[in-house]
Amino acid sequence: MNFRTSPTAKPTAAPPPRRTAASHVGWIVVALALTAVAIALSLTVGTRPVPLSAVLDALLHGGSSTDPNVMVVRSLRVPRTETGLAAGAALGVAGAALQAVSRNPLADPGILGLSQGAAAGVVLAIAFGLASSFDGYVWYAFAGACVAACVVYAIASRGRGGATPVKLALAGTAFAAMTTGATTVVLTSSSSALDQFRFWQAGSLSGRDAQTVVRMLPFLIGGALLVLACARSLDALALGDDTARALGHRVHLVRGCTALGSTVLTAAAVSAAGPIAFIGLAAPHLARRLVGGAHRRLLPLSALLGAAVLLAADVAGRVVRAPAEVPAGVMTALVGAPVLIVLIRRKGMPA
Repeated sequence: MNFRTSPTAKPTAAPPPRRTAASHVGWIVVALALTAVAIALSLTVGTRPVPLSAVLDALLHGGSSTDPNVMVVRSLRVPRTETGLAAGAALGVAGAALQAVSRNPLADPGILGLSQGAAAGVVLAIAFGLASSFDGYVWYAFAGACVAACVVYAIASRGRGGATPVKLALAGTAFAAMTTGATTVVLTSSSSALDQFRFWQAGSLSGRDAQTVVRMLPFLIGGALLVLACARSLDALALGDDTARALGHRVHLVRGCTALGSTVLTAAAVSAAGPIAFIGLAAPHLARRLVGGAHRRLLPLSALLGAAVLLAADVAGRVVRAPAEVPAGVMTALVGAPVLIVLIRRKGMPA
């Protein structure tokens, strides 16, 4: 028998390349390398450049107690770098989780209003003398983020269709704008609070001490474990609520635990570094393009990329207007806004 292809037949489209376990490990290694480069730049670049050899000597051997480079590295840049790693990883994981829960590719802690709610809680605590350190800030940030999550969901769930991705994004944007305005009123009415926290409000890693990350760790670990425990269920949610229930997943419990974990992560990051924008949007999208949508792989890679991006933004802020500094949150907003426009043009607004 002679099998011939019809001249008018269209060639079959090639299947998309299959992501293998080796490629997943490879991208994790690449992300680790990028994070290592960002750490090295964060420790060496600044108003006072420090050679990498001096950084290694200060970190591994303690350096000389009279060497100013040692003081700069150990007292200023190490805490700053650690805070950037922790906050960036927290925002990356929170963004990936919120995108899965809301089924909205444009969701992140800022767009859904969680970052602004957490920031409002901290600013109110500062303005009224309710807290003066991270130990107090994080609880008010958590309360503010919880209020934001409840209000945004309540607004979006009203009307036909419930809390659709578009309604969640619009409600979050409106709540964020209202909260930002209220926060500005509080700050401008208190000159001491404004002077003390104007850089924190913009999102900055400067001025953090060695205990900041130590105090963040319980919240980071707790929030990350809550989200990671729901990783398989988040994959099922992507197929629809009915399918997820048919597969034996408790949809409301999964959504609640994931939202709680994301809120804790956001509160910890905002308490330490201020309301950093777009890390939670960009890192998960980049991770998803590299390893696909399975959350057991997506969440760790989002954490690594979030940390690397935030450190890179902080380093760029040190050099773009040297010897002055541009806060990292401003740099991420300047870069993130065009990224958001590109995503909207490519994906359209999800219904």
